[in-house]
Amino acid sequence: MRTRRGACYSGVVSRMCSDVRLANKNKDLHMHMRVHVAGDSFSYSRKRQKKTPEKTVTDYDFFESLPDDLVISIFCKLSSTATKPSDFLNVLITCRRLNKLALHSLVLSKVSPRAFAIRAKDWCDSAHRFLKHCADAGNVEACFTLGMIRFYCLQNRGNGASLMAKAAINSHARALYSLAVIQFNGSGGTKSDKDLRAGVALCARAAFLGHVDALRELGHCLQDGYGVRQNIAEGRRFLVQANARELAAVLSTNAAARHWLTCNLQPQLRQGIGCPLLSDFGCNVPTPEVHPASRFMAEWFAARGGSPGQGLRLCSHAGCGRPESRKHEFRRCSVCGAVNYCSRACQALDWKFRHKVECAPVERWLDEDGEDIGDEDSDGEVMAMADS
Repeated sequence: MRTRRGACYSGVVSRMCSDVRLANKNKDLHMHMRVHVAGDSFSYSRKRQKKTPEKTVTDYDFFESLPDDLVISIFCKLSSTATKPSDFLNVLITCRRLNKLALHSLVLSKVSPRAFAIRAKDWCDSAHRFLKHCADAGNVEACFTLGMIRFYCLQNRGNGASLMAKAAINSHARALYSLAVIQFNGSGGTKSDKDLRAGVALCARAAFLGHVDALRELGHCLQDGYGVRQNIAEGRRFLVQANARELAAVLSTNAAARHWLTCNLQPQLRQGIGCPLLSDFGCNVPTPEVHPASRFMAEWFAARGGSPGQGLRLCSHAGCGRPESRKHEFRRCSVCGAVNYCSRACQALDWKFRHKVECAPVERWLDEDGEDIGDEDSDGEVMAMADS
């Protein structure tokens, strides 16, 4: 089919299409062309260019100009003085730079024990990883706390004991004392795994570092000849020293406790009784603050019915939280049989604060299975309650 001029329609259509393509190409070329004016180039396009506002002096971020070393030193001070986990964890969610610098090994090695005060109901994989990062960075408090959680709560005996040993090598008094309790009780093993001499040696090292419970435990071991040659006078000296350190800690930290202590001492001094510091049961001071690891263990087992397992018991001292790893591992009160303790130190503290007014003698008492064990020593250890 042809036009009036004799041309074919197909040729006309092809030329029209090529003309349109050429026109569009030229149009795009003109829209994107560059115009050079006084050495400056400007590009034009159909899209509207986004204008980036220039920073003024008032909008300048001075924090970005701070060197990393200075920021890390600030975080070290913050982590070492944190009074609760949120004081430090809020930094991690601020921005990427703060998150990276706050997880520096130098910062994690100085995190305070209060920053590890994780509640048992909030325990999760992220909390576990945070404690592990701090322990890997060389934080001895993190090693001790995570070791206690793994040994007693997560049933990972070997790894928990190794973490506590890592803290003990760095002269961590609580870790030394906890390992001593494990040796005294043979925790995680059988009755034959007890090593009394090793327990006394660890306890002596913790006592040398000033740990009050270790001083009290060592004093009772010397008085009773438990794992060491009996020396009543030396044992009493350690008990008095433990009471003195306990009193000094109260007087130096809490003004309210100092007033409370003075009010309780004055009536006894007027009656001629003398300062209870020199008595066997110790100074009449308020209950000491519970360590975060002990509080975690108490909450952990309380959420699971208050028992670590069938036939197993918790230490009756409220500030301890240690569970039994086998039946009749802990010492039981020989008078009432209603309480049991992981150590003589816990027995002495609970007797002073609570059990002294609650203990009622019974002729015989039964275990959980109804068996009479009034004459049995409950894994070889039944403690007679006395003022100590």
